[in-house]
Amino acid sequence: MSILSRFADILSANINALLDKAEDPAKMVDKYLLDAREDLANVKKETATVMAEETRCLRKRDENKQEIDKYLALAKEALAQGNEGDAKVFLAKKQQLETLGASLETAYAAAHENATKMRQLHDKLSSDIAQLEAKKEAIKTKVSLAKTQETVNKYSGSAEKFTEVVGKFEEMEAKADKMLDTA
Repeated sequence: MSILSRFADILSANINALLDKAEDPAKMVDKYLLDAREDLANVKKETATVMAEETRCLRKRDENKQEIDKYLALAKEALAQGNEGDAKVFLAKKQQLETLGASLETAYAAAHENATKMRQLHDKLSSDIAQLEAKKEAIKTKVSLAKTQETVNKYSGSAEKFTEVVGKFEEMEAKADKMLDTA
């Protein structure tokens, strides 16, 4: 079993080495930024949904408060006219709306908190992407410099060979001069 384990380790190491060699940092940075922008688009869409829910909860809460005020006014008017039965009905309805209002207030508070968190997440992600854009250019510059340095190093070796060739060429010229002198 240990032979198979060692073989798997060697195979894994070789595959990782090949992948590292094939991985172009400039292209990978572009891919990572593309993924981050897609995430930002999703967050933006979800933020809009959460903010719409916050607005809906706020509207329902405000409508509920208006209804409460309306039934309170109706109860006061019924009392002013001496109609206690209607006033009790209006006050009972007002009480129901106040109970509902408490749950609407809780729902609005939760929706507001969620919307705030989503806005903060959106802003942070936007900021992070801007920072990555700046780093992307630095990475691409480094990759370009590395490739240029590789080219320079490659042709520096050729320059040394060329110096050898020039030396041999001069040797052959000296032999040719010697042959000419001898003749």
